[in-house]
Amino acid sequence: MPVNFKDRLGPLLVQNNVLTQDKLDEALKIQREKKENIADILIRLGYVSRDNLLEVISVDLGIPAIHLSRYKILPDVLKIISKKMAILYGVMPVSLFSKTLTVAMIDPLNIHAQDDLRRLTGMEIRALIASEKDIKDTIEFYYGDKTATAPKSSIVKPDTSSRAEQVLADDPLTLIENEPVVKLTNAILSESLRLRSSDIFIEPEEKTFRVRYRVDGMLQEGISSTREMHLGVISRIKVMSNLDIAEHRVPQDGRFKIKVEDSDVDFRVSVLPSYFGEKIVLRVLDQSQTVLNIEKLGFEPEPLADLKKASGHPHGMIIICGPTGSGKTTTLYSVLKLIDRPEKNIVTVEDPVEFRIEGINQVSIRPEIKLTFSAALRSILRQDPDIVMVGEMRDAETGDTAIKAALTGHLVLSTLHSTTAPGAITRLLNMGIEPFMVTSSLLLAGSQRLVRKICVQCKESYEPSKELLSQMGITEKMLKSQKPLFYRGKGCVACKNTRYSGREVLLEAMMITPQIKGLILKGAQEYEIKAVARKEGMKTLRENGIAKVLSGTTTPEEVMRVTIKDQDIVK
Repeated sequence: MPVNFKDRLGPLLVQNNVLTQDKLDEALKIQREKKENIADILIRLGYVSRDNLLEVISVDLGIPAIHLSRYKILPDVLKIISKKMAILYGVMPVSLFSKTLTVAMIDPLNIHAQDDLRRLTGMEIRALIASEKDIKDTIEFYYGDKTATAPKSSIVKPDTSSRAEQVLADDPLTLIENEPVVKLTNAILSESLRLRSSDIFIEPEEKTFRVRYRVDGMLQEGISSTREMHLGVISRIKVMSNLDIAEHRVPQDGRFKIKVEDSDVDFRVSVLPSYFGEKIVLRVLDQSQTVLNIEKLGFEPEPLADLKKASGHPHGMIIICGPTGSGKTTTLYSVLKLIDRPEKNIVTVEDPVEFRIEGINQVSIRPEIKLTFSAALRSILRQDPDIVMVGEMRDAETGDTAIKAALTGHLVLSTLHSTTAPGAITRLLNMGIEPFMVTSSLLLAGSQRLVRKICVQCKESYEPSKELLSQMGITEKMLKSQKPLFYRGKGCVACKNTRYSGREVLLEAMMITPQIKGLILKGAQEYEIKAVARKEGMKTLRENGIAKVLSGTTTPEEVMRVTIKDQDIVK
């Protein structure tokens, strides 16, 4: 076992209820007399198993454990590390993906051994933890007598109900390196980039699996294949994301990057166990397809002017609200690009960093080491920033710290989950933020949605029904004053018959005026704040959508899909 644990292994086992204190005292007495390894004594006495030790150490270190007897190690991988190196460093090569070599180590905290392996192999090293006996037996089997039997596992293999699952349990690394699996995985990723999708869904069913892509906010069917291929694709994506391919019971999160032509494409990976197997969703972060120019996102003139005005303040807070996938982070990135200057110290804290912006300091939170939004934000404020972006205000502590930062001379940008701009006020108050702190710091609250644009290749004019226009909120007065033409898409090859291509932003921007501050301090309801904001010129999401329809950018049906009708509260 890792030498780092020789003194604290016993207490760690007691702490995790694997061993009683009496049994530990007995083993320590034998250790003092015979000078043996405490782990070997405990195993010999039958108080713990090697698997108990491995599991406890893996959890404590935060390093995945591996049972080598379950794996068939490929000849090409074995050639990378010689038997002499394997014995010297207490390691066993497991798999190779791109330039990353995964190795099982007796002591994964031995940084010097990892540095030596990195230098000798010319590869990045990903360390897993395995028992000393497992590694020695595996070294002997693969580097020693080839006629020997495979090392026996003390772990019962999972019950598998199909031939494909049995293949994966017996030989997962061979399965994920199969040419059909590699080609299918690459095809799924390539199709996503061709479609310019934002997400990929790989979903298991009883005998097959299907792939779907989210394109312009809507799901489109992709390929489907056999269950055996599903297991191979899932395992390959796990390896690419440095996730544990042997773990199928708990959710896992990771990410990987591929290079396409001259740009990098990041994929954020979420693995979720479901009834028929593991479902994977990949968020596609393609910097080459992301526009960070605030003038080109499609804002209507009034909310864009308000957003620019608020971002020009030296201190205060700007909040953008909306559901997941509504483009909030892209809007904040665009604001940062707008106000970025060499003389400004700009720092962001995100989960994770979605796009790298040159000249801006970006921090990715890591909850596993207690680097949370609030902890990172407190440290950032000691670095004398001028502008701070907080990826999301999820809790009262983060909200309180962000508000105080805005009060002490910093311009703070953040996102919040709320359906409307006035609703952001209610959300902050519900988080425990004092009303006077909200009125003293908040400059603008915005609510955002993305609306699909009509495909320009198959765009045609038409006359919508009066019922549809009435349902949307387009009045006769609007029609008489503007005399607009209405457009829709017919469907073509360019838009894959969806009739839409690309998206633009709808932004409901509410400036925090003296009147609205007074309402906040009085504890006014959300609808009261909204009524005053509209009287002062705020355009709601639906009103922004109507402007898009009247300009021929989108359709009434699309606006009604993403917005709700406004109450007639303004006379």
